[in-house]
Amino acid sequence: MAKLYTNDSIEKLNNLKPKEETVNFLLNYSKALSVINCNKMKFEALLN
Repeated sequence: MAKLYTNDSIEKLNNLKPKEETVNFLLNYSKALSVINCNKMKFEALLN
């Protein structure tokens, strides 16, 4: 499996720079997400 990857592809992954818009979207989504535990079940609520 390790032979499938090259140094070039690893270097490209290290150079990824997301847009500020993408980062802000993910941060706002994580702030609005609420997980509620109830009797061994988990409910996800997006407080928007």
